[in-house]
Amino acid sequence: MKSNRFLSVTMGVATVAGLMFTSCRKDNSNDNDTSSSADNNMAEHYSNDIVSIAAQGSDAGSTTTYRLGNDEETLSSCATVAVDTVNKIVTVTFNGGNCLDGRTRSGTLTINYSASTLGARHYRDPGFSCTITSSNYVVDGNQVNIINKTITNTTAAGFNPATTNLTWNVSATMNIIKANNGGTVSWTCNRTTTLLNTSDANVYHGSSTAISWGQARIGITGSANGTTAAGDHFTATVTSQLIRDFGGCNIGGRHPFIQGTMDFTPGAKATRHIDFGNGSCDNTATVTIGSHTYTVTM
Repeated sequence: MKSNRFLSVTMGVATVAGLMFTSCRKDNSNDNDTSSSADNNMAEHYSNDIVSIAAQGSDAGSTTTYRLGNDEETLSSCATVAVDTVNKIVTVTFNGGNCLDGRTRSGTLTINYSASTLGARHYRDPGFSCTITSSNYVVDGNQVNIINKTITNTTAAGFNPATTNLTWNVSATMNIIKANNGGTVSWTCNRTTTLLNTSDANVYHGSSTAISWGQARIGITGSANGTTAAGDHFTATVTSQLIRDFGGCNIGGRHPFIQGTMDFTPGAKATRHIDFGNGSCDNTATVTIGSHTYTVTM
């Protein structure tokens, strides 16, 4: 089971977008509000996209494999990447065109990795640390404003990839001004992302070569909180590591969560326990609210 757009690549966590109850019992309390989870999902999705762009822009100096299962595909039709190794800045500029994941993007993301230690230059390097800022960054008509976003490679220097997975800490605070006067979503997260198949030589090739993200298997833990466009507070906490398999599960060019659980609490309403299943590549999850369980199509 899984979520089609719950969190994106490297690295972020999930929420349920537009819950569509397709089976199971009726909830007599009518506690089936989905607007807060949809706003959280949007923030999760955009945050993870930004992490993916930073990962591949800094790792390979391009967005060649961004959000795609085929390492030979490219986003060159909608983005350009400039790498300044002197000032340690990677700039990704979108031209408003349609990217290969089906989304339009415009504006600029700037990745500054000058705070890196141990001589780290790439996302894959222990000690790599970057801050990301945005300038007029718009995705599908929604303006994404990064207040602060930091990614740090927390893997120990000299690690053995046969026994130790690469890990990153991702923290972010941002807001999204929704298209068509839809209001503003505020969102904060603190997450840990793990490359679960670091030991696979077809994925991690050592310090001199970019990670093959098209074959990566990613795990995500941590929590998020925020305020919806309607002004309602929410929290989202991963209770069992969420897993995405970029090499083994591709639905329409996107890679859903196929395993893991999380608790989502919208305001004063009951916590929703979301279960993405045991690894099957599908487009469903189960949501439990109190004593009622629903099958959800993402």
